[in-house]
Amino acid sequence: MTVDAADPPDRVAQIAASPPGPEVGAFFDLDGTLVDGFTATAHAGDRIRRRQATLGEVLGVIEASMRYRLRRMHFERLLVRAAGYLHGEYLEDLDQVGNRLFGERVQARVYPAMRQVVAAHQRRGHTVVLSSSALTIHAEPVARDLDIGHVLCNHFDVDHAGRLTGWITKPVIWGRQKAAAVEQFCAEHDVDLTRSYFYADGDEDAALMKLVGFPRPVNPRRGLAVLAAEQGWPVLRMASTGKGIRGYRRRALK
Repeated sequence: MTVDAADPPDRVAQIAASPPGPEVGAFFDLDGTLVDGFTATAHAGDRIRRRQATLGEVLGVIEASMRYRLRRMHFERLLVRAAGYLHGEYLEDLDQVGNRLFGERVQARVYPAMRQVVAAHQRRGHTVVLSSSALTIHAEPVARDLDIGHVLCNHFDVDHAGRLTGWITKPVIWGRQKAAAVEQFCAEHDVDLTRSYFYADGDEDAALMKLVGFPRPVNPRRGLAVLAAEQGWPVLRMASTGKGIRGYRRRALK
């Protein structure tokens, strides 16, 4: 049976009572875990509002997203398709866009309770890492805001001038490859996975959940919720900020 976690103060108290030191890792997924909804939607919406996205791009993203949700498209292909629409743009310019959109659209979507959880691990001197399948322009602004010094995420492939080639740097971090990236990070930084925590919401994160000593599903999707129930993992429930996808839908209906 799934064990629902306690209120934020109790979660923080549990972390405060945990062993201190950098050999304990605290790994955090981004979308749906630290942030309510998907950070990439802020960028897509901004391109549409500024009329930078062609009709073909808008329809292509919608189609790809639907196919991915129906498990008819691999995540890597979805990511490459999105990168293809930005082919030729300078990464430096996109970094600036990402920073702007974090302040305008994303910062208010960071779960307050997860801010407390991150800070609790930092006070214990744990090695805190943002480990996400998101791209740098979406992940790094959140990491800076939360004072997370380590980021494992996907990167745009760029040419010698710093312009996007339309591809993603391999290997693409997702599912088992995310678990492999975390394992490599732990080996390089003397972090003990069996003493570490992992906070995530996606079914694809089951591989890494099984490796850490303290798996912590956050608002888990169906597959991860089933696994959490089978394993007796404590589940953290976050109330919507009202700023994520569900919040936008509610406001649209009013």
